Amino acid sequence: MEMSSMQMQVVLGVVLVVLMHVFNALVLRPRSLRAKLHRQGIYGPSPHFYFGNIPEMKALLLQVQSAPTTQFKDKDGHVSVSHAWPFTLFPHIQNWINQYGPIYLFSTGTIQWLMVTDIEMVKEIIKYTSLNLGKPTYLTKDLGPLLGQGILSSSGQIWAHQRKIIAPQLYFDKVKTMVNLIVESTNITLKSWETRLESEGAVSEIKIDDDLRSWSADIISRACLGSNYIEGKEIFSKLRDLQKLLSKNHAGIPGYRYFPSKSNRQMWRLEKEISSKILKLIKQRQEGTHEQDLLQMILEGAMNSKDSDGLLSNSTSCNRFIIDNCKNIFFAGHETTAITASWCLMLLAVHQDWQDRARAEVLEVCGKDAPDASMLGSLKTLTMVIQETLRLYSPAAHSTRTAFQDINLKGILIPKGMNIYIPIPYLHQDPQLWGPDAHKFNPERFTNGVLGACKVPQAYIPFGLGPRICVGQHLATTELKVILSLILSKFRFSLSSSYCHSPAFHLVIEPAHGVVLNMTAI
Repeated sequence: MEMSSMQMQVVLGVVLVVLMHVFNALVLRPRSLRAKLHRQGIYGPSPHFYFGNIPEMKALLLQVQSAPTTQFKDKDGHVSVSHAWPFTLFPHIQNWINQYGPIYLFSTGTIQWLMVTDIEMVKEIIKYTSLNLGKPTYLTKDLGPLLGQGILSSSGQIWAHQRKIIAPQLYFDKVKTMVNLIVESTNITLKSWETRLESEGAVSEIKIDDDLRSWSADIISRACLGSNYIEGKEIFSKLRDLQKLLSKNHAGIPGYRYFPSKSNRQMWRLEKEISSKILKLIKQRQEGTHEQDLLQMILEGAMNSKDSDGLLSNSTSCNRFIIDNCKNIFFAGHETTAITASWCLMLLAVHQDWQDRARAEVLEVCGKDAPDASMLGSLKTLTMVIQETLRLYSPAAHSTRTAFQDINLKGILIPKGMNIYIPIPYLHQDPQLWGPDAHKFNPERFTNGVLGACKVPQAYIPFGLGPRICVGQHLATTELKVILSLILSKFRFSLSSSYCHSPAFHLVIEPAHGVVLNMTAI
């Protein structure tokens, strides 16, 4: 009986500790973080103790989406496209800016956010190089199946070590050596379009999105996996499925990721399958020849880290390091580039004058030949088109940071544990920064580069900002120049009447219903 009483006390003690922990996570800690900013005059919508402001965000989005919409066409029957999509896809941002100003508080579940649309504070965040400002921990938790603790989601010394390994392999000098590889992959895709045109007649309606994903996946597979690139195809397919599932979840809702729902079970299964396939590639590489590709650099970096830096303590953490970074590179390297290529072609299809200008430049610089590394720098018009596409349709919807220590930005003390949210589309389409035509497609604004395009150049951040700017930006822009130049030299294209302009947020900004083009061979 005495033993039973002692056990009961232990159980009650454990329950009490758990309840205190839950109460702290749900109530005390969020309230404390918000109070520190309230005292500095920063406010926001009042959050639900469990869901935060997610219900309000959903209600505002539903209100916008339920409004009747009409797809307009011009006198020639062409689809009219509005680029002011951020205000319908993320209506809560503008709504709360109007109420609380350019810097305000909101929360998703238990995650507390400081929304920053003030360009002066953005500039300070860009200049802040200390490791005290890193990535939010929810990325490794709620998005863990996709990102793990790879270069996109890690912070501190682990992130610094990963960047040291990966970034040099994607410097422009290295990327220039990949141009022939990119051309080879591009020609495979364009050959399939030429075959369709030959069989279907002079004009063929082609939905380009899946083809562009396969193209980008092929390039990353070849660049990362060398002769084993075919093995990467199934990994990309499973990563895409995982991305779709994760995009439906709301990060920050306590305990949700542990709940054995149908979608969570699917995610857990996909995560295991992807990890298993990457481990198979690792084993093949360790037992075979050591090719000088990105996978080899990650392998060697993981081993060197284990031997000297002490960051990876055993083979399990070493494998985790490799798997997570492969997933990060595969996801970021292929998904975002493919989507940007789709948006570029959509915009050139709508704006035939710019399509003609870009084609004339390609034919002048490259003739009928495929571009080589020396030609890419001369494609000025094409570069402007890509820059304007990334302004209007940056794949990343936001850039986020977490304060790991109290930090001061623009005279505001950001308390340790507070997360910062910078909405990229809002900065990219702010008329005060870009002028009255901020919502229009006008590549001409980039004639003198980013410095001449915007009143504050730091407002242009399609590849992220500060020391964490995307390591793959040179590879992405090179891929885009190659595929666009080859398409322009081989095809004319216009937007199909079946195209429905509906940008969607699925962890990245993508065409909800794909991009459909009417293509004609030149």
